[in-house]
Amino acid sequence: MRIAIASDHAAVDFKAELREHLRSLGHKVTDLGPDTADRVDYPDFGYKLAQAVADGAVERGVALCGSGIGISIAVNRHPKLRCALVAEPLSAALAREHNDANAIALGARLTGVDMAKACLDAFLTTEFGGGRHGPRVDKLSNPQITDQTTQESAA
Repeated sequence: MRIAIASDHAAVDFKAELREHLRSLGHKVTDLGPDTADRVDYPDFGYKLAQAVADGAVERGVALCGSGIGISIAVNRHPKLRCALVAEPLSAALAREHNDANAIALGARLTGVDMAKACLDAFLTTEFGGGRHGPRVDKLSNPQITDQTTQESAA
């Protein structure tokens, strides 16, 4: 799978460990930066990651910052992105199965490396369940869809 990974300065070392884990599993990983622990603004890297996923350059995104919160908000500003902040594998799997998440966020200061690897593994091996979740996911990128239009299209 083609995966983009990006962080802020607080997660540079965390990113390096997760990047190597992903590569060891055979994934093609694009590191969108930063390369050093010099202070940067997480929205810049969240936006880069979101664009890479939205453009189809990669299939999935991994967003990292100190807490995972700020960068997940930045990624989710893009209407084609569904980035879930996760801290354990069940949430990572459910983000894929129920929400068709195409990116996850993790907090380097809150999640240990082994737990983060387990989250990545769950995220990357779980398929979207579709079915009743499909119309709900459609609404995430199209807020103008109402319950009525969803019910009409399902009929």
